[in-house]
Amino acid sequence: MKLVLTVVGVFLVLSAALRTLASPADAPPERRIAITIDDLPAAANSISAASITAMTKQLLGTLHEQKIPVVGFVNERKLYFKWDEVNERIAALNMWLDSGFELGNHTYAHTSLNRAGLKEFEDSVIQGESVTRLLLAQHNMKLRYFRHPYLDTGRDLQTRREAEAFLVQRGYRIAPVTMDAWDWMFATVYEDAKKRGDAALQQEVVKSYLSYTTEVFAYFEKLSRDLLGYEPDQILLLHANQLEAEHIGDLLELIRKRGYRFVTLENALGDSAYGLPDTFVGEEGSGWLEHWAISLGKPPLHQPSAPQAMVDRANALPHPQP
Repeated sequence: MKLVLTVVGVFLVLSAALRTLASPADAPPERRIAITIDDLPAAANSISAASITAMTKQLLGTLHEQKIPVVGFVNERKLYFKWDEVNERIAALNMWLDSGFELGNHTYAHTSLNRAGLKEFEDSVIQGESVTRLLLAQHNMKLRYFRHPYLDTGRDLQTRREAEAFLVQRGYRIAPVTMDAWDWMFATVYEDAKKRGDAALQQEVVKSYLSYTTEVFAYFEKLSRDLLGYEPDQILLLHANQLEAEHIGDLLELIRKRGYRFVTLENALGDSAYGLPDTFVGEEGSGWLEHWAISLGKPPLHQPSAPQAMVDRANALPHPQP
């Protein structure tokens, strides 16, 4: 009898231990994130329409295969970079809609509200609608999201509120950002290395980008908990570039391993955090977690810096207008 009790006791201890090991407390937390991609049809103006088409096909292929909902934000001026390529560049935009994704407005000329002023900004918003609205209508969709270039929402509160009222009047909801790992900067170095056939540097860039992304996610997850008491549905900012086209699968895997489920931008914006008071103004744009922190009088500290080696490489390269 003692032997039986001993065996039963051991079994119960082992069972409890196994349950502890498999408990939700040790599993990644359940998190949600929406993916947004700026500067369509391509962040780099200098690449050909054929290259844009190939890049778009590769990027959308991964996103479609993995069933990731995405909104892409368009700068329509990029459609007219070369007059003999206009139709092909518009066709690249249409690929997004044909693949089941959504398009939003990022102004015609990537116009900063902070630098241009309200009137020029409003004109750029309107000018940036024509082709995008038409393409969306052909897919029985409406243009409903706007993303501020550079995340510049206004240098003073009056200008910010007037811009917001203008956007609402035109039927837009502003697409905030809570996660941003500067993929555009890494992409500049990556694309230059690719042009020169420097495969080793390409691999170094990818490794550095993913490592920095991990730091950024960890920082903003903690900031969310400290500031709000929970982690809201996050919104990630990416850009239409060769780095993402070739390695977004690696990025999505990294995000999944942190416990995230991918949701639509519409669903993410249903989180109550996006209704918080927001009085942020500044010379430079910022993410919405910083907006809320500053509005609450709790400015965030110690945000991770991008790797200096990559920053130096990027700064040494030409910086064409977006």
